[in-house]
Amino acid sequence: MPLQLFIGNKNYSSWSMRPWVLMRQAGIPFDEVLIRFDSFEADSEFKRRAKAVNPLGKVPALVDEGFAVWDSLAIAEYLAERFPDKGLWPADARQRARARSVCAEMHSGFSALRNHCPMNIEASLSDTGALLWRDQAGLRADVARIEAMWGELLATQPADGLLFGGFTIADAFFAPVCTRIRTYGLPVSDTVRAYVDRVLALPGVKAWIGDALAERDFIDFDEPYRLRPATR
Repeated sequence: MPLQLFIGNKNYSSWSMRPWVLMRQAGIPFDEVLIRFDSFEADSEFKRRAKAVNPLGKVPALVDEGFAVWDSLAIAEYLAERFPDKGLWPADARQRARARSVCAEMHSGFSALRNHCPMNIEASLSDTGALLWRDQAGLRADVARIEAMWGELLATQPADGLLFGGFTIADAFFAPVCTRIRTYGLPVSDTVRAYVDRVLALPGVKAWIGDALAERDFIDFDEPYRLRPATR
């Protein structure tokens, strides 16, 4: 039985994007099961379906022959052990530790970036981004940390321009950040901009973005900066 990956709407679900892109880019076969966001209330259809897979009632969740793994970082670790030939973490022990460190930092930090700039792939919100950049010191601090982190890592990598030389879990974890930088037109250095462009051009990332653009599913509670388009 193939692996199953349960995800939310591709336009909005940054947590779902990480393992999906990781598996697609690494060539790990899986069946996608999309659970549409309707509400996160306890009695919602989304919660009902998600809780049938894992006790938190959240996505993403990976199911391997009936065994469920939830949380994007736990899924990534499981896949790295399940498919050691895919090289999902760097081979060098210190580089592997550093990759885990930056993934954990992404997993638990950057709250201002996440809260003020929720992932919205099909939107173009540069005007909103400019206002947020002006008014939100926490957002500016988060982007400054990204500048420092990525700049340090990219300065030591070969010409492929990914964080650890070859696609790894770290690049998958920061793929949603790359979409946010583009959606909100956040001001970044040429080094960071070049990395964003490289990640968004990866086949696995392009496939996710293409699916997100095709959804055309406006979810009000994931749209803090736009109104639902008028229907005719």
